[in-house]
Amino acid sequence: MKTGPRNTISDVPGVRVGHVTIDQADHKTGVTVILPCEDNIFLNKMTAAAYVLNGFGKTTGLVQIDELGSLESPIALTNTLNVGIVQDAIVGIMAERCAADGVQLRSINPVVCECNDAELNHIAERAVRPEHVAEAIDRAGLEFDEGAVGAGRGTVCYGLKGGIGSASRVISLNGSEYTLGVLVQSNHGRLEDLLVSGKPYGRIILETIKEREPATPGLSSPSVDSGSIIIIVATDLPLSDRQLRRVIKRASVGLARTGSYMGHGSGEIAVGFCSANRLKAHEVSEFLTLTIVAEEKLDEAFRAVAEATEEAILNSMVCARAATRRNGQTLHSLSEFLA
Repeated sequence: MKTGPRNTISDVPGVRVGHVTIDQADHKTGVTVILPCEDNIFLNKMTAAAYVLNGFGKTTGLVQIDELGSLESPIALTNTLNVGIVQDAIVGIMAERCAADGVQLRSINPVVCECNDAELNHIAERAVRPEHVAEAIDRAGLEFDEGAVGAGRGTVCYGLKGGIGSASRVISLNGSEYTLGVLVQSNHGRLEDLLVSGKPYGRIILETIKEREPATPGLSSPSVDSGSIIIIVATDLPLSDRQLRRVIKRASVGLARTGSYMGHGSGEIAVGFCSANRLKAHEVSEFLTLTIVAEEKLDEAFRAVAEATEEAILNSMVCARAATRRNGQTLHSLSEFLA
């Protein structure tokens, strides 16, 4: 399908992304923040949905999204043990934003997602601090880096270097164009399972590494599929929260097309939001009027999210430079094997 001008999630109007990367001897980690809009999202909430493919994860905020079908905060990605600190930072930032808008914040549902980056990061020391979250928000823009940056600095994907990846697709309906964008934090899969364009490139790469580095131990990835992937989906296509949940389910198609089996020890979580129908926090009317797509017209959105998810995962790997695990083993980049 046709891509947006940047081929990233920020092709969806209003969406911006910011990173802070921590790259120290013991700490390879960071935070990535997705801002769904330029105004105060707590005062003008968005239709939202979540879908858990495998729940081996520590994400916050999904229960209220499932219940109310709305998003009222930025979405932050980080490492597993930093979720609490990042959540607290989001609360503080949104309290300040609401105070500036003349509203007292009494409750908020921050959405913070995570992947475990302990193979490269001394995760127990929780290097991400509240000031890093604020800085990521300040840096958020339409243009942003992909690869081993922000929350993807320390991740591993299919036994190669993972990271942050993004892609977008354009949907044409009723004479108008809409955009669907995906951003992933990739940290899942076995190298033997990796597929690129339907071909078993993981096995080819594994054999190539063995030929180049025959004395290197631990070349084969683990025998089990462990890790996680967070998939964030944004769109300006008018959808209900139920329809949006149907759409983000299809992110699993793109995930499977890269070779994932979603193993027991892997957390696969998708969160989606739609900017077409805004929900005012202090709506005085007892009824709301929403515009939504006819059910039978959702096929293009299903295709778009599958394509964008597959490409975003591959982009996260291609854009990530090689790294070194904490045990000293080299973690190669997919870009080394493109030829």
